[in-house]
Amino acid sequence: MDATKEEKVLYGSQVEIMNRGDNCTIYRLSDQEGEVVMTSYAVFPGIRLIYNDVHARRCATDVSRPMGNVIEIEHCREGRGECQMGDQFFYLAPGDISVHGKDDVGLEMLFPQNHYHGITVMLDVEQAPRCLSCILDGVDVRPEALAEKFCTSRNLFVLRKSPSLEHIFSELYTVPERIRVGYFKVKVMELLLFLSGLSTQDAQKPQGYSASQVQLAKRVAEYLLRHMNRHITITCLSEHFGVSETQLKASFRGVYGVSVYTYIREQKMLSAARMLRQTKLRVIEIAGHHGYDNGSKFAKAFRDVLGVSPREYRMGSANSPD
Repeated sequence: MDATKEEKVLYGSQVEIMNRGDNCTIYRLSDQEGEVVMTSYAVFPGIRLIYNDVHARRCATDVSRPMGNVIEIEHCREGRGECQMGDQFFYLAPGDISVHGKDDVGLEMLFPQNHYHGITVMLDVEQAPRCLSCILDGVDVRPEALAEKFCTSRNLFVLRKSPSLEHIFSELYTVPERIRVGYFKVKVMELLLFLSGLSTQDAQKPQGYSASQVQLAKRVAEYLLRHMNRHITITCLSEHFGVSETQLKASFRGVYGVSVYTYIREQKMLSAARMLRQTKLRVIEIAGHHGYDNGSKFAKAFRDVLGVSPREYRMGSANSPD
């Protein structure tokens, strides 16, 4: 099933249509690095709610034509999202939302952890009802006013995790299918009302990171992933890349949201999990591939990350249906 020209502008020229229904379309972008699945629901005219399930490093809208007057509200549930504005890079952490014009940030969103789940509410100001207030008396929700507030200064506004945001978004990830469409309408109205009551001072421009800081962090991550069979200290990394330990740690945490130690331990255990699923190597051999010469320490690290022991994980994978 072919995507329309408008869909290729929104989701990328290589987008595939996996399924199309009356109110829901499922899109897929894939390459050798992974895939992105976007489940998009039409909520109101010009307003869509999109579930993003990402197991890839990037999601690029690889066309250069302007998007028009489109507001994008992004909620991060899991993982970490990276976008570029000018010469600065910004990051969205679990529980955060960002608000910006679709044309205001780079056309490519990156996912440093190769893993991301979240929701996008996309509002086309030209196609949306001029005033949603007619639905609820005494409520002033105007798409044009939101665009004027958040999308005229070419800034990325971020609201960090809070009980208010958790209340709005948490139920969207568990809503029963039988009431989904109607529930989306209520929740989108709640979100837009919430944003209408904010001033731009309530949001914040997040801390930005320079290209050199981002490149350093990603080079460190790539180096660690290439040498998962070794125990590498911060001092060794600092000497290898010719930077101070403080600079290295700050850049890495800024991009990946966790310490170097936490990142590489998680990556090692995820790699070990793949080997447990896909090979018949003994657990102690897999431990050795990831720099552990002590089976007990490996088992503890694996349980800390995956929640079960390596043997329990392998048995569960073997017994799971295809």
